[in-house]
Amino acid sequence: RVQRSRLTALAGACALAACGRCCTFTRDTGADACPPAPPALVPGAASHAIKTVFVVVLENQDWSSIAGSPRAPFINGTLLPHFAHAESYRNGGLHPSLPNYIALEAGDGLGVTCDATPTELILPVPCHLATWLEAVGISWKAYQEGIDGKTCPIYDRGLYVARHDPFVYFADVAGAGPSEQGRRCIEHVRPYAELARDLEAGTVARYNFLTPDLCHSGHDSCPPLHDGVRQADAWLERELPAIMASRAWQDGGAILVTWDEGSGDSPIGMIAVSPLAKPGYASTIAYSHASTLRTVQEVLGVEPLLRGAAQATSLSDLFQAYP
Repeated sequence: RVQRSRLTALAGACALAACGRCCTFTRDTGADACPPAPPALVPGAASHAIKTVFVVVLENQDWSSIAGSPRAPFINGTLLPHFAHAESYRNGGLHPSLPNYIALEAGDGLGVTCDATPTELILPVPCHLATWLEAVGISWKAYQEGIDGKTCPIYDRGLYVARHDPFVYFADVAGAGPSEQGRRCIEHVRPYAELARDLEAGTVARYNFLTPDLCHSGHDSCPPLHDGVRQADAWLERELPAIMASRAWQDGGAILVTWDEGSGDSPIGMIAVSPLAKPGYASTIAYSHASTLRTVQEVLGVEPLLRGAAQATSLSDLFQAYP
């Protein structure tokens, strides 16, 4: 049985006990603290070379299981020869899934140590990427496979799991409740199928977070391939060309493909798929999920940097022109 405890804006700390494990969040202390200054646009941001960012998060593979593997023919035969990737991208030992997704959005795992649901753990944290982007007038959307777009997807349904959708854990997106009727959540967290429509119409956001379902992300073994690595590779082979055919990608777009975690703190993948990426380049610089957040902030011109992003190295080495 899960003991449920909800964070509120007045709470100093919250603990969720599940199967003997402790999942905690402590508000506004240490790494969890908000930067001292409010969000602002960097002067000259409108002239940046990279204009639109797509972040794709796959599941549970060390880079050694992907690089050179015949199970990933599209990655090895198409993406790596034509674009840039990292050889030393690590998640900092964050496990399981949820803290990794939160780190991509907030620059730190915020002390979360288990895969709680939003109804069990909601974060009253106003300083995270989506909220900061809105504050300075930059658009964002999360495209999630397996949701219907009629409600805020705070519950697991079918092949969609909330723990792979970081936005529904923040109270200012999903509500302090949280609520399936959260208007801001429904507006921004949309079914993945709408991405193709938005790309064609030229209405895609400046920042886009793409989450495949449990089969397409490689989390589960699913028919007909029954191979997580091959499933994720096949999904990329099917979906990335549609993004790359769009004006949003061709005119300063960047797709950042990564994995949430591997085993321990082994290197995981990061591939920069962009017209501005260094062709066939392999960077040995040490990166983390905070590096991805820093890169998004620098590209879109939003400062100050959130939590760990301020100390992380950006992904600039993967690009010929940056930001």
